[in-house]
Amino acid sequence: MTFFRLYKILTVFRAYQLNELLPTNRFSKWLPILISCLFWIRPKAKHEEIGERLRQALQELGPVWIKFGQMISTRRDVLSKDIADSLAKLQDQVDPFDGKVAKQLIEKALGQPIDHYFSDFDEQPLASASIAQVHTAILKRSQAEIVIKVLRPNIIPVIKADIGLMYWLAKQFTKRIKFGAKLRAIEIVRDYELTLMKELDLKQEAYNTIRLRDNFINSNILYIPYIFQELCRENILVEERIKGVPIGDSQTLKQHNIDMKLLAERGVQAFFTQVFKDNFFHADMHPGNIFVDITEPQNPRYIGIDCAIIGILTEDDQYYLAENFLAFFNQDYRKIAETYIASGWVPESTDPIAFEMAMRNVCEPAFAKPLAEISFSQILLKLFDVARRFEMEIQPQLILLQKTLFYIEGLGRQLYPELDLWQTAKPFLEKWYEDKYSAKTIIQQAWASLPQWRTLLPELPAKLNDYARMTKQMNHQIKQINHELTCRKKRERILYSAIGILIILFISMLIIH
Repeated sequence: MTFFRLYKILTVFRAYQLNELLPTNRFSKWLPILISCLFWIRPKAKHEEIGERLRQALQELGPVWIKFGQMISTRRDVLSKDIADSLAKLQDQVDPFDGKVAKQLIEKALGQPIDHYFSDFDEQPLASASIAQVHTAILKRSQAEIVIKVLRPNIIPVIKADIGLMYWLAKQFTKRIKFGAKLRAIEIVRDYELTLMKELDLKQEAYNTIRLRDNFINSNILYIPYIFQELCRENILVEERIKGVPIGDSQTLKQHNIDMKLLAERGVQAFFTQVFKDNFFHADMHPGNIFVDITEPQNPRYIGIDCAIIGILTEDDQYYLAENFLAFFNQDYRKIAETYIASGWVPESTDPIAFEMAMRNVCEPAFAKPLAEISFSQILLKLFDVARRFEMEIQPQLILLQKTLFYIEGLGRQLYPELDLWQTAKPFLEKWYEDKYSAKTIIQQAWASLPQWRTLLPELPAKLNDYARMTKQMNHQIKQINHELTCRKKRERILYSAIGILIILFISMLIIH
């Protein structure tokens, strides 16, 4: 945290009149006084609502704060609706840096002039985001059209300084503001830091993209572009240039007679396939990262880019999440409560009846609507909110999942408002659950492990003998220890008795004299 950076933040805070975001308490009293001293700062967007002013302020503070605003916009459990809606409008497009600088960064990373590998390198960026920007070129050896993603120069020191400042503010907020701990400000910053650090390693993004592509190779649901791994470095990524229509351009999709119902359903299928079948899901599927292949209007598929943020669940989380979803689809509130407790997401001491009633109060009003009008992601958010009241610990992997589900359902409803997520998701989950945990699968797994048992069984008698001998030795050692302790106690009793007798004799002699 530097004085100049803090000064910049305070000036932006004053310019956009964000004082009303401060709670009224002794910690925040000094801040308005400090900000009011910056009388030379002219107000901006003074006729806008607070959410819009906050959004513009984050934009002015730069890429790190833009990204932060995008991330916290998904945390509707800690933000008011109007602020969350305004922050959700933050776009990936920001002012680009000089294309000549991008060219120099690429040459330095590859150790060769740009024309050694590429031709037709365009210094004008195709797109510019908060962390990196993208340039187009032709790969010389194959004449393939490619894009080169380049991290912004000198961004890491800026990020570390800003994150350090965020931590300081979050700690002060948590310590000094009543109920501040309940907002989990430090955990929000920590989640953001982890997310951001992953995005700064483009070699990791290359690996994620390759693995996700392998999972959907020859799929009619989702296409992931090819990565030229040998040309990727920590600060540059080289991949196939995709041709598609941005998912948000619904007008163009309709003009090409795209089957919107099928496209919306395939978005749901892509999500559940990644989460349950592959257990490796794209966790940043906002509209800027999703395109549509329109070459076959009646057989459209998604194109996914920017695989920096990936979610992975443990096998236990997968199991309990599937059980939770299915119980939810079947309106079995007791099962939902039992699943949360059994998973360890809430303490074992949680009263299942009280928890069930809380879940029922959230779900039953929603089920009064037609299924196509029920927002699955909104109810899931409310269930997590109820669980937090029962001391549920934050599960980072579930937050990523929740955010991704918000994106998928929102996009699906935007494409096809009558989307029945239940009709699409429930059969998928039931089949996955049956395939994963059916008696047939268990028998197959046991059969597959027979070679291991064949290796283990001949050694089993010797291992049992070793175990028996070790147990016997341990029992003998325990008996010796107990015997020594008993003898020690006897000796201590004799010693204490002797000391007592001597004290009595000494007192008697004093009395006699």
